[in-house]
Amino acid sequence: QVQLVESGGGLVQAGDSLRLSCATSGRTFSSAIMGWFRQAPGKEREFVAAISWLGSWLYHANSVKGRFTISRDNAKNTVYLQMNSLKPEDTAVYYCAVAPYGGLTKNDYYYWGQGTQVTVSS
Repeated sequence: QVQLVESGGGLVQAGDSLRLSCATSGRTFSSAIMGWFRQAPGKEREFVAAISWLGSWLYHANSVKGRFTISRDNAKNTVYLQMNSLKPEDTAVYYCAVAPYGGLTKNDYYYWGQGTQVTVSS
């Protein structure tokens, strides 16, 4: 099993930066994809960014390209989401997730953290 714990959320102003962390524990998967998703009230959960646990594959949603950057520290079993130039529309609960066998769809993510709230005021 895999446990994921997000941290780093908070209340910030538009234009500010924030870095989210996702600490992982338990079983690791060499082929895993680590992903960040977000969900605003009344909205569907949407993909934000993903990174392969091994190798160099990266992908960011168009809505955050140029502002958000996903990264990882395998030694610390942690994945990060650096969020710059935050906008009010970025306000959401941000979730870390793991697709243990890779994959590109939401259904490939079998493990999820509890989420961390990011609120951006203007």
